[in-house]
This record gives sequence, structure tokens and C-alpha cells, in this order.
Amino acid sequence: FVMPEDRIKHAVERIREELQEQLAKFREQGKLLEAQRLNARTRFDIEMLQEVGHCPGIENYSQPLSGRPRGLPPYTLYDFFPDDYLLVIDESHVTIPQVRAMWAGDHSRKSNLVEHGFRLPSALDNRPLKFEEWEERVKQVVFVSATPGEYEL
Repeated sequence: FVMPEDRIKHAVERIREELQEQLAKFREQGKLLEAQRLNARTRFDIEMLQEVGHCPGIENYSQPLSGRPRGLPPYTLYDFFPDDYLLVIDESHVTIPQVRAMWAGDHSRKSNLVEHGFRLPSALDNRPLKFEEWEERVKQVVFVSATPGEYEL
């Protein structure tokens, strides 16, 4: 992420607010270890963002850094392509099932990190597209496969 300092300051405010909300939830649930872990990690990340403008795992703060509302799909390369681009997918019989499965695998892994105090809930917004979101962005596509699945036909 490359952005002006005032945007980082605003993101840090949003991160702090979310941290306080999540700490309150953990304490209410009696998850004191998770609260302590999340507090230490997030405060370190905030300090790094303020001092040097980045931190390890900065992608987990993409939602507050970008200013996107929670729950929206992340920005992708598709957002920068012209409307009439053509996507060619080689070995589509392998690629399409992978695209279908990416969101679920990522969501499962990150939900576990959030549940155990390693990440804030907004980290869930830095994710692959859901298959339906991917389909909305792909207007013209050529599937290349010696053994196409039903979807590619």
C-alpha cells in the first residue's frame, strides 16, 4: 500500500476502533489469552504503520487502509482492465474448480485466525473473490481444455 500519511492516520483510527470492539467481545466471552494476543499484535502493527508506514502482514489491514466498507469484495486486477478485455483460461478443467474453492479455503483459515486472536475481523475482507463475484467481472472468456467440465461447455 502506498498512500498519503493522513490516510494512514485515518486507517489507524479505524483499526484502533475495531481492536477495542474485538477486545470487548473476547473479554465478554472469557477469551483473555486471545484478547492479550490480539492487543499485542495489533498495537505493534499500529506502531509500525505510524513509524515506518508499513508492517508485516499489512494486507490484513487492506479494508481500513483502502477505506472500503466492510464486507465488500476486494479490489482486483479486473478492476483495472478495460470493459472489453478477453480472458483466456488454459487448463480450465483445473482452474475453474480452484477459483470456485479459493474463497471457502481462505475464509476458513482466516476465521480461525480471527477466532483465536491473531487477526482482526476486517482481515476477512482481504480475500479471493467468491465464484459469483468472479463471474460478474469476467464478461468474455475462452476456456482451453482437452477435458472440459460442464461449466466450460
